[in-house]
Formats: sequence, C-alpha cells, structure tokens
Amino acid sequence: MVKKGSPGNAQKSIGDVAPKLAELTDEVLFGDVWERPQLSKRDRSLITCAALVATGKTEQMSFHFPRAIENGVTQEELVELITHLAFYVGWPNAMSAVGRARELLEKKQP
Repeated sequence: MVKKGSPGNAQKSIGDVAPKLAELTDEVLFGDVWERPQLSKRDRSLITCAALVATGKTEQMSFHFPRAIENGVTQEELVELITHLAFYVGWPNAMSAVGRARELLEKKQP
C-alpha cells in the first residue's frame, strides 16, 4: 500500500505523462482494491494473470507474472493457468503468453 503523500510506482513511472492515471493506479487499484481482504493477493494475481492471458495483454505480463510469483503463485501454476486457458480463450493468446512467461521466468533464474 502506498503511504499518503509518497509517490507510488505508477507515479514514478507515468506520473509525468498521466498524473491522474498514476494516482488512480497507486491509490485505488493498488492502495485499495489489491488490499481488500475478501481475496488473497495470490488469488488476485491468478485472476489478473488469467485476464491478461485471455485478453492478450502480453506487455502487462512483464509486471504481473513476476508479481504473481512474489504473491505465492508458482511458475508451474502460471504455466498450467496458460495451458488451461488455451482451450477457453484461444490458442494464439496462450502461445503468446507462454512465450512471454518463458522470457520473464528465465530472467528470474540465477
């Protein structure tokens, strides 16, 4: 959660271009929605990653796949999520996602 008055990640990365979007991202999305107790951060990460695969948003995976790992999702679970979704959201989306996952997960290897 971002402390009031201190710049969050979005403020640092896009605040100069889109200050309101940065504010909403830091304060509402990550400061409120991600902190709600009804779902664990792990579950929120699984849902978010599934949505990104389903919609083909590979650019956003570079943030959310590593975050999912930090939130307790295993690499095997991410790959299984992609495999499972291939039959529901389309083979091209799954193939794009697994390629992105490979890039991101290989970076995490020592």
